[in-house]
Amino acid sequence: MKLLFLTLFTSVLLKCVPSNDAIKSNPIPTPTPLTNDMDFWLTKGDQSALLQKQTAVLGFGTTYNTYSNIEVDETQIYQSVDGFGYTLTGGSAQVINSLSSTKKQELLQELFGSSSTSIGLSYLRLSIGASDLNDEPFTYDDIPSGQTDLNLNRFSLSPDMTNLVPLLKEILAINPNIKMIATPWSAPVWMKDNGSFVGGNLQPQYYGVYAQYFVKYIQAMKQQGIAITAITPQNEPLNPGNNPSMLMTASQQAEFIKTHLGPAFQTVNITTKIVVYDHNCDRPDYPIAILNDAIANPFVDGSAFHLYGGDISTLSTLHTAFPNKNVYFTEQWTSSTGSFGGDLKWHLKNVVIGSMINWSKVALEWNLANNSSFAPHTPGGCNQCKGAITVESSSLYTRNVGYYIIAHASKFVPAGSVRIASTLSGNLNNVAFKTPDGKKVLLVENDGASPALFNIKFNGRWIATSLESGSVGTYIW
Repeated sequence: MKLLFLTLFTSVLLKCVPSNDAIKSNPIPTPTPLTNDMDFWLTKGDQSALLQKQTAVLGFGTTYNTYSNIEVDETQIYQSVDGFGYTLTGGSAQVINSLSSTKKQELLQELFGSSSTSIGLSYLRLSIGASDLNDEPFTYDDIPSGQTDLNLNRFSLSPDMTNLVPLLKEILAINPNIKMIATPWSAPVWMKDNGSFVGGNLQPQYYGVYAQYFVKYIQAMKQQGIAITAITPQNEPLNPGNNPSMLMTASQQAEFIKTHLGPAFQTVNITTKIVVYDHNCDRPDYPIAILNDAIANPFVDGSAFHLYGGDISTLSTLHTAFPNKNVYFTEQWTSSTGSFGGDLKWHLKNVVIGSMINWSKVALEWNLANNSSFAPHTPGGCNQCKGAITVESSSLYTRNVGYYIIAHASKFVPAGSVRIASTLSGNLNNVAFKTPDGKKVLLVENDGASPALFNIKFNGRWIATSLESGSVGTYIW
């Protein structure tokens, strides 16, 4: 009986084993290879990766893990984005123009072009007249001491016709849709109460003339084919110690806008936006005072900020108080004495991610370019301001930390994108966007002291990834 049972069992078992022919015709299924659903670009604080596209396959799935989640929700939409960029100072234009024709075009295409090798800058800040990163201070109506020019007959863009204006035309040929915000560091000195480029106040009897100075500037730039998207009445109005500079209190700025600048724009149908303040986050009372002025308010599009004082959340304070007014982040410098890793972390956390999650329409770093001596600058102007680009010679330029700070957003988030919801996860500061063509972009900075494993969760599925301490990643899907 036992022998019969073993014979029958062996027979059944052999029938259950597929033959070689059966295996060939019906192979054993293998796991489907994971498809790449997401591109990942990385910069590390130690510079071992610089805006480098990663090769790891990132595919959405639902396999459980214990990592924390950054959840992105495209149904929650916040502000639209006008762009990312820098201030194109007169000094920036001067050193970029010192490059050979071939190297200059190579750089401009990299900065402003739309190819896969470009970082796609979409917004510039300009100085109306000189900033402190010009060789010398000047305005567009400088006349001998003791004289006035009430009709602005001597107004001229000529100080900027050698470097700035021609370079802007080259940039516009590459990206005709780039937006620009312009701001003066000083009014013409004959309008000021101290007759100096440094400090002083705009005298009230010249408010009307100064409003026409802005009108002439916008019209003159338009004649050159350069459209000015927005202006602010004064760069850093509470910092009268720079060269050039001018003190302008909130009450003075409100009076200037409501009685002169706003009506002057309205009279000649100028649609350039008026943006107030343009200074640090520690004085929200300044823009609030202007926006609380019932007559000034309708002329004002929004408020602009820097972060040399205060907290970036001040932008949300303004948005909450005046939800129908825009906020802008227009300047933050990187220093010649700073570290790449430290600046990368701080600026991504505050300037790019921080400004955007607090409703800003732009994120702008300070100077686009200077030379290896951190020049040019005015006497007394900033001698430690490091450009995003250092022009070393006519045939060589190098990229600094400011380049990577902005490029991690500008390359992937074009103008017209909208910010969408994303959740904060521990030390992983982040912001998410939806681009005009429907792509989702998540920018993440690991502010912690150790590497972080985390999920990017979207529509009920997730991708597991990681970032080293001090690293920045941009994820696109």
